[in-house]
Amino acid sequence: MFDTSLTSQVKIDPISHLLPLPDSVTASESDFKEFFFLTMHLNKAKATLEDYLDLNRRYLGLTNCFIFEDNLVKLDIVPKQYFETAIDELYKQAYKKCNLLEISCPISDICPALAFDKQKIINGLNEELGIHVETIEDAYSEVDRIRYNRFNRLVDAKFTDAKILTLLSDFENREDEEINELVTDNADIPTIFEYVLGVLWWKVSGRKGKVLDYLKLSLDANLLPITHAAGGEADIVFEYNACEDYPKHSLLLEATLADGTNQRRMEMEPVSRHLGNHLIRTGNLKSYCIFATTYLHINVIGDFRVRKNITYFDSQDYSKFVEGMKIIPLDTNDLRHIIEQQITYVQLYKHFEIAHNSLEMHPKKWYDQYVNIKNSDLYIEEESMPMAAEPSPYERD
Repeated sequence: MFDTSLTSQVKIDPISHLLPLPDSVTASESDFKEFFFLTMHLNKAKATLEDYLDLNRRYLGLTNCFIFEDNLVKLDIVPKQYFETAIDELYKQAYKKCNLLEISCPISDICPALAFDKQKIINGLNEELGIHVETIEDAYSEVDRIRYNRFNRLVDAKFTDAKILTLLSDFENREDEEINELVTDNADIPTIFEYVLGVLWWKVSGRKGKVLDYLKLSLDANLLPITHAAGGEADIVFEYNACEDYPKHSLLLEATLADGTNQRRMEMEPVSRHLGNHLIRTGNLKSYCIFATTYLHINVIGDFRVRKNITYFDSQDYSKFVEGMKIIPLDTNDLRHIIEQQITYVQLYKHFEIAHNSLEMHPKKWYDQYVNIKNSDLYIEEESMPMAAEPSPYERD
């Protein structure tokens, strides 16, 4: 209420330091008391919000309605239109008691202005975006386009090649705090690994396809991960349309940070099951799976390799089966070389096809000679001096 924070100055001459107030709040004592009450509680609320900034951000983030960027908090585009016409009524109700808040009832009973009106959403989007859509489906398509524009900007700013390389090293060394700092602290590390793998592969694929649909993850309004894929399906499923370089197919990306015996126990069965069920369900036998991890266990490689010659049956209907599956194991060294050498998905598809069709079945020899990106002819080393051979991923322990 005063133009200085020095109590001594106010005490000497309070009237001269008093900030001017609107005539409407000084017309009577009751008007001033109401103004003082509302202003005091508003400032108390703002101070509390500041004290619990991080916690409040997390709670707001749970709604998937708020975007946090450029030091601003704002509603996502559809929630913004939803609340736009109701905000004046909500302000009026802010200081009124409501006995319905703890009762299961339609939200329109609590505040009639919050009743969902598709036409209001459409009109609001048309006005704000300068577009002319007539149906809610078209409106959501436009929202989806804006969402992907935001995701492109996010990838450009937060997931450059250099930052992905840093993250791959962090995953190998389990530098969890740095991973949380670089990506988000609202998801666990295995979930973030799945998300980063999806972003990496989208870039390798020339940013083609609806990657936000391919990621079987829950994302917040800032398009960062919250929870990992539900059980029973692959972590990430990319869809590729037919072109001169490859047929129409799906690519299942399975990601794990498990190593040693845990990897063999946790991943051998689910990965092949996910791919087998996908092949039976879709009928597209050109689809295949890539298994990505920080450490490749020799027996996991061996199991995935022999899947080439094993029949997989639908456990509910034995008449449905697939004869052989294509599963390609990669570690973070492979992913690192893909990024550093700017290898494209077209190159990788041909490379994996050759590896799968080779006659070599010994897992160590097969991985070293046909799969390992470092040892492949996908690129030529610029260094003229020979380099010391790196240990195979399954020899590291």
